[in-house]
Amino acid sequence: MRRSALFAALLVAACATAPAAESPPAPSLAEILEMSPAGDWRAVDPENTLYMELPGGRVIIELAPEYAPNHAANIRALAHAHYFDGAAIVRSQDNYVVQWGRDEGDATSMGEGRPALAPEFDRARAGVQITRLPDPDSYARETGFASGFPVAGNGARTWLTHCYGMIGAGRGDTADSGSGAELYVVIGQAPRHLDRNITVVGRVLRGMEVLSVMPRGTGPLGFYETPQERTAIRSVRLGSDLPASERVNLEALRTDSATFNSVIESRRFRRESWFLDPVGHINLCNVPLPVRVRP
Repeated sequence: MRRSALFAALLVAACATAPAAESPPAPSLAEILEMSPAGDWRAVDPENTLYMELPGGRVIIELAPEYAPNHAANIRALAHAHYFDGAAIVRSQDNYVVQWGRDEGDATSMGEGRPALAPEFDRARAGVQITRLPDPDSYARETGFASGFPVAGNGARTWLTHCYGMIGAGRGDTADSGSGAELYVVIGQAPRHLDRNITVVGRVLRGMEVLSVMPRGTGPLGFYETPQERTAIRSVRLGSDLPASERVNLEALRTDSATFNSVIESRRFRRESWFLDPVGHINLCNVPLPVRVRP
């Protein structure tokens, strides 16, 4: 063998047996968010933000007028009328929901709010920009995120989904018996079977630690059986009705941003040293929706 050919063969063999260079560690979720440009975040609109004060702390809720415009408007009217002040947490069902409102027949004024509305279970898909997940879903042909919320779709229609922290408008047996005067939040496994059966009106931005620890109800479906078991709601105010000094300047990561796509991939492929299997898939309700105080 000629010397040049022998050298080339030895070089190939050395490259084949040499240890591969270690790839740099993947950035953590915190690092991804820290490196994100300011333009990848959006200010949370005080006009669509509720501040619910409970004995255990404050809960901040963002409404979703793009998906439930009439319910969002009605909830704003109820907040303007102080309808929820003195209402109560009436239900806490383990691994399911916490619910609040007033007893049937309560004469508290709704102001300009209405006691019942037509359902807003879904909306037209046309014109909605969705950051899609590539993984299959058991409940819909398409899942992803739009305007900061987890959504699903079937081609012609799209809807908000029952992920942890999502807020829905309780109703009776008829589709038009809800209005937002009675609300619940998902505190456990994602009850996606409720999708398109109840109007979803928003999500909790802060304060899930206050709601998720409510004592579990002892009655059917987790309802409290005595008034003593209930937790009174001190007040619910629209962010725009509060003085600026009493608001929290929150901003949410835009779900149509490059940073959010990085968040999705970091959750789909878990490259932290603890994970032995990077997984490579994710469920819609397992993708975090980051919120922070505006820098």
